[in-house]
Amino acid sequence: MRTRRDLDRQMYLIEKRAAARKKRRRIRTLRLSFLLLFLLLVIVGVLRFAGHFSHTYTERTGDKIDALRPPMEVELLTVNPYSRPGTATEKIRGIVVHYTANPGSTALENRNYFENLKDTHETRVSSNFVVGIEGEIVQCVPTWEVAYASNERNIDTVSIECCHPDETGQFTDATYRSVVELCAWLCLKFDLDEEDVIRHYDVTGKECPRYFVENEDAWENFRADVKEALAKDLDY
Repeated sequence: MRTRRDLDRQMYLIEKRAAARKKRRRIRTLRLSFLLLFLLLVIVGVLRFAGHFSHTYTERTGDKIDALRPPMEVELLTVNPYSRPGTATEKIRGIVVHYTANPGSTALENRNYFENLKDTHETRVSSNFVVGIEGEIVQCVPTWEVAYASNERNIDTVSIECCHPDETGQFTDATYRSVVELCAWLCLKFDLDEEDVIRHYDVTGKECPRYFVENEDAWENFRADVKEALAKDLDY
């Protein structure tokens, strides 16, 4: 016959085994959770790594992007071999600033020059945007299509042609403000920063945009202004 002591010991052993099983289950659950978390982090890392080196065009969209888009006229060129070939861009990795080298001309006049190339066949040239002397912005080519502006970087950059009043190539205050705002918005749209804003000169060595090539300090100040404008956009 079992004594009270035997029964107590048996209950103790049962409870001990039950507690041990419960502990093992908790450990297995914890290990499984850590494993799943690790796998999730690995997957996210792989996707980010793949996205960084992907050649596929992507852009940020949404209400915030739309709200921060600078005022602009969309006057897209006719698809043609001389100014809008219709070629798809790859992942956008830079924004290239140019000057028109045509003092006193307007944004629309430069846009129309690009458009007329389909008839004149004079050369192959264009840009995604033109910013005028009064600060007006005209979009000529979608950002997901190649513009003929930056040679070998046409495929992965967005180009901005800037009007200027005289041969120095210096922008008016209105042009300057619009280009800063446009560059900041494009940086936000394509997950870039001010270091990704470059001159045509930095691609080919061409004296373009002239004022920013001849005045390196002015160029660094411009990029600092883009950085400041981008920070404000990110905080919006």
